[in-house]
Formats: sequence, C-alpha cells, structure tokens
Amino acid sequence: MATSDCTSSLPGRWLRLILLLAVAVMLAGCSRLFFLPESGHRWDPATVGIEYEDVWFQAEDGTRLHGWFLPAEEPRGTIVFLHGNAENISTHIGAVHWLPDRGYNVFLPDYRGFGLSEGRPDFQGVHLDARAALEHVAGRDDVEEGTLVVLGQSLGGSVAITTVAREGEAHGVQALIADSAFSSYRGIAREKFGEIWLTWPFQWPLSLGISDRFAPVDHVRDVSPIPLLLIAGEEDVIVPPHHSRDLYTAARPPVELWRFRDVGHTQAFARADVRDGVVAWLDDTLDF
Repeated sequence: MATSDCTSSLPGRWLRLILLLAVAVMLAGCSRLFFLPESGHRWDPATVGIEYEDVWFQAEDGTRLHGWFLPAEEPRGTIVFLHGNAENISTHIGAVHWLPDRGYNVFLPDYRGFGLSEGRPDFQGVHLDARAALEHVAGRDDVEEGTLVVLGQSLGGSVAITTVAREGEAHGVQALIADSAFSSYRGIAREKFGEIWLTWPFQWPLSLGISDRFAPVDHVRDVSPIPLLLIAGEEDVIVPPHHSRDLYTAARPPVELWRFRDVGHTQAFARADVRDGVVAWLDDTLDF
C-alpha cells in the first residue's frame, strides 16, 4: 500500500516541479538566463599599449553607461561593438582590438549592469543601451557621417540586428555584422532547457515564459537596405549555426552568410583570413 501511494504521487510531484521551475523563470524575468554581468574591469587596455578613451553616456531612461573608444589614426569608419552576455568589455576587447590598426575606430559600450555601467540588465534595457551607443557615436565630432558600422557577437549580434532594424537608418548605420547570433530568445532558451536532464521534459512549457518581443528573426527583414553579414561557426555548440541560417532565410538583400568549419562560438575573428575578409567586406561596403 505504501509503495502504491508513493507511485501514485509521482505525477503530482513532477507537476509541482514544472510549476516551480516556470514560476522561477518568470520571477527572474529571464535575466539570469541571458545576462551574466561582471562589474569592474579585469584589466586596462593601456597596459598592453592599446590607446583608448573612457566614455560616459546615458540611455533614454537615464541609466548611466560606460564604454571605451579605440581611435584609428586615419579612420575609414567607426564600428560600434556589442558584446556577448557575460562579463564585460574588458574580456571582449580581444575580438576587436585589432581593428584600429586596420583603419576603423571602435566603440565598445557596456550594457547596464556590466563593467562600470549602472543599473541591471533586462531585454528592453540592453536595447535602449544599444540605441544610446549609436546616438553617442553618431554625434561625435571625430566620427565621419556615413561611416558607421555595427558589429555584434552572440547576444550582442541579436541585439544589434533588432536595434539596426529599428534605428539603423535614423542613425546613419551603413553596415551590420552579426557573429554567432541567435534568432530567437525563446528558441535558444528552449534549446538550453533541453540540454539539462532536469528541464528536458519541460523545455517547451518553460520556454513560453521567455519573451520574444525582440526576437531578431522577426526584425531582420527590416535591416534592409543596410548590408548585413552573418557569421557562423559550424562547430558552435552554444548557439548552433542553424540560428544564422534562419536569420539569413528571413532577411532581405543585401545579406551574406559566411559559415566556417572547425570554428566554435564567436571564434571566427581569431582567424587571420576571417579578419582580412571582414575588412575587405567593410571597405567594399563603405566604397573605399
């Protein structure tokens, strides 16, 4: 009899578990699933000979934000770099520190709650921060009109797509590069839930608690006529390459998809041939 009672209670226990997980996801506002900020900086670019300027600027809601501006000697363009979901600009600068030597200024903003930026990150907030970064750069005296580019990696690529689709033309964006971007917040969350044995059976209902208001796949068609370059590593197990393929299918021309074998998540820029190819693409897109 005791065994029968225990067995009959199992469905109820599983139901309570899924409800608790769902409530936890909703109460967290999904922030902890997508944002892993680190305050402060691990190092100063000047210690390795990288020239930079500390920049403070403000989002529309008043949040005070911080970033680094890396100047080129004779800039052909300026790139706003939106980093991934963890740590801060001090650990992501390696992806773009080489660009000033190739003729491109780089502005690296930290989202709210990351690095020295104030506030706490959430979906709407990081999009406000990306727009504020565009506004800041577009208004700088040392940035020539018609040379603004947005480059995003991982979460930053997804934020970049939606931001440029909405704000790109208004701020004079001339090109967009999205490396290892995911196509849907709900979709990538469902995949991550599916990788954990505890949440695998509930990946679909749990993912319904994730807002897809800013899903790049729903906005990417509006990036056009701004040229879009999508980059994907075929060995990416963090954001599988089908996300970039989905974005490519949903986009309108001009759009290109570069896929690289033996490349993992956000690793493409570690290759010299990719760096050369990106610079050539930028020069061609900006008519240099």
